[in-house]
Amino acid sequence: MLKKRDEFEDILEERRRSSDLRYALRCYTPVLYRGLAPCGAAELKGLVLQSQQLRYVVQQVCKETGVAAEEVQAEAASILEEMAHRLQLGTVRFFAFMLSKIFKSLFRKICVNEDGIQRLQQSIHDHPVVLLPSHRSYMDFLLMSYILYTYDLALPVIAAGMDFMGMKLVGEMLRMSGAFFIRRSFGGDKLYWAVFSQYVQTMLKIGFAPVEFFLEGTRSRTSKSLTPKLGLLNIVMDPFLKGEVFDVSLVPVSISYERILEESLYARELLGVPKPKESTSGLFKARKVLTEDYGSIHVYFGQPVSVRSLAEGRVNRGQFNLTPRHVPRRPGEDVHSFVNESAYRLVRAQEENMVLKPWVLVASLLLQNQNQAGPGVDQGLPLDQLTQQTVWLRDLARQYGAFLHWPDQASPAEVVSSSLALHGGLVTLSEGRVQLAARPGGPSEPGSPHGAVDPEEQLLSKAVVLLSCASYRNQVLHVFVRPALLAAAVLAASSNKKNDVFSSFNFLRNMFSNEFILQPGAALQDFEEACYLLVNTGVLLINQQEVLVADGGRRTMAFLTSMLDPFLQGYQVVCRFLCEDSSEALTEKQFVPSVRKFLLQQLLSGRLRQVEVLSSDLQKNALAALLRLGAVGKTSSGAAAGTMTVNRVMVNSLEDTLGGKLPALKSLAARL
Repeated sequence: MLKKRDEFEDILEERRRSSDLRYALRCYTPVLYRGLAPCGAAELKGLVLQSQQLRYVVQQVCKETGVAAEEVQAEAASILEEMAHRLQLGTVRFFAFMLSKIFKSLFRKICVNEDGIQRLQQSIHDHPVVLLPSHRSYMDFLLMSYILYTYDLALPVIAAGMDFMGMKLVGEMLRMSGAFFIRRSFGGDKLYWAVFSQYVQTMLKIGFAPVEFFLEGTRSRTSKSLTPKLGLLNIVMDPFLKGEVFDVSLVPVSISYERILEESLYARELLGVPKPKESTSGLFKARKVLTEDYGSIHVYFGQPVSVRSLAEGRVNRGQFNLTPRHVPRRPGEDVHSFVNESAYRLVRAQEENMVLKPWVLVASLLLQNQNQAGPGVDQGLPLDQLTQQTVWLRDLARQYGAFLHWPDQASPAEVVSSSLALHGGLVTLSEGRVQLAARPGGPSEPGSPHGAVDPEEQLLSKAVVLLSCASYRNQVLHVFVRPALLAAAVLAASSNKKNDVFSSFNFLRNMFSNEFILQPGAALQDFEEACYLLVNTGVLLINQQEVLVADGGRRTMAFLTSMLDPFLQGYQVVCRFLCEDSSEALTEKQFVPSVRKFLLQQLLSGRLRQVEVLSSDLQKNALAALLRLGAVGKTSSGAAAGTMTVNRVMVNSLEDTLGGKLPALKSLAARL
């Protein structure tokens, strides 16, 4: 059964009726952490530089390098100066005014769950708070600050990449609105790590402001949740584990876009087009997006998660009494396991509270129709048939627990037509049939001055549309991934015996654990959840010994297995590449361009039909899975350090296993 969800309020409604200037200049008196002693940005830096922890690391660096303490301390101060925010209310007010104008132009609504805001307000008063938003767009961190300012809540300090610092004026304005800048990687730089961790922990311990960062580390170009990064989560949990604060509240936030600003940019990045460098001039050039309609946004502030409650019975905090608090120590295996499990739990909370729009269902159906037809063969779907299928999928998604925003006051035909209109750059409607566009923005094909069409250019243009649509389909994957893995396992298992089905499920789950958020060590739990859903919806019949497909469950089985098809084919063809075409030694950096060239040849020759396999994200995840399983290794020393070594016997075996599953899935799809 669906759990009760909070009500949403559109915060742009009032902005459309009243003065943006009055809104920006209004009295701003946020509730603060009850233990807070007033502290400015400059005083905060002083607390960091004078801390016992940083002084200890400075002494250690002096011993290791022979550099004078004054020089190391000066370097620490320089790192902190480069990193630290300079939060100023005047800059915040300027952003509030400008963002009101921009958001009203871009979006129809920005809907926020008010119960979540009230829970957050209480948490900020009681404990240090860490905000953990999902990350699908550059808009995310601006949107978060805008919402907190609107509700008179303490503005967050936000971990941002150094890329933004290079943006003249804009970088400094972001710094003055609460952003602090960190390098993408520190390597073994002890001093940088010490300054960074101490800066974040000092803000938490004194309750300076909520700390905000993205658990996924970077924007997801595919709209799938990424495997969580543990560095910052370790840092913010450390003060509690060491007994320096009573508790820390972790607040997962789910930001759902009806239409993503960067959709075609992301698709091109996945196809190998370099990401544009962040710059102020690039920002001004992008202002043409203000003329387009991006639908609505839903922002769901989840239930605050207490680190104290999470750690109860999991971590023995007594171990932290064995060394002084100011001495850095590497987390033990129990702490690492606890932080990792907590990270997966938080990302799954983000997923479960994503508000799915009708377009994600429409895109899923259009992609499956396209994939079954193959590139260049898509005749589309009749609009009335697409509408009927979307209503069927809506009901199925709700049964599986999806958080759907479906306008009940409109007819299904109106809902589907509205979705198609909003995403008109990705679809065409002609003579009552809906199909994916041949290229972004319209149906025409790119051609040479003489009218000839370059097949590779044509394929890549189609791929931009397909990958853009896939980014919306991916938003609903978390709802279906466990049932889909079970559906595929049932069809591909060596028998109907429950143990054989579980073995097949476990193989697929293990293979795709880099692709989807599947918590390590929870295979049985995921299997039982999938069994419950498929039995409860009349798809499977399960007893103590056997798993059987119910007569009325074949349509659902076909849909679920088709959702996995791009990933099965993608991993299979990567295995084929490593066995057939990678004659020369490859590094990880060379892998993606080489496999992309191979895949283009396969698609153009007709040996491969699944265009989604061109996604570099899928290719990297496939390689990560093969490295994890030991089918591919990396040399660690000598002139060939970093070169990949392929266990051809194992990779061939995996290709055969994945290939053996595809015919059963395709046969079912063909019958239905």
